[in-house]
Amino acid sequence: MASEKIMITVYGSKQICASCVGAPGSKDTYEWLQAAIGRKYVVDMVDYTYIDINEPQKELIHQEFINEIIEEDMFYPIIFINDKIVAEGIPTLKPIYRTLDDLGLPLVN
Repeated sequence: MASEKIMITVYGSKQICASCVGAPGSKDTYEWLQAAIGRKYVVDMVDYTYIDINEPQKELIHQEFINEIIEEDMFYPIIFINDKIVAEGIPTLKPIYRTLDDLGLPLVN
């Protein structure tokens, strides 16, 4: 069982990335992700954060990663679980679930 909070952070934009035409928006992905995880796992130990890459950030770590997204022309949304990137661009649930399993997040009975 997860003993510490699990932080899921989604970096995205209102605009869909140029290479992700036809994909859902970042905010839609953020909401979809919460619903999908909530159906499979007990989420008492999970916190979610959405970071808009077009907004200036107060926390330096977020601003530095946004700069990296822009400089490296990364696909978004980008999903982190704790400090690990688990999805970039159009996410699939398999690597996200695998990471949550590895962290010991309990399944819903």
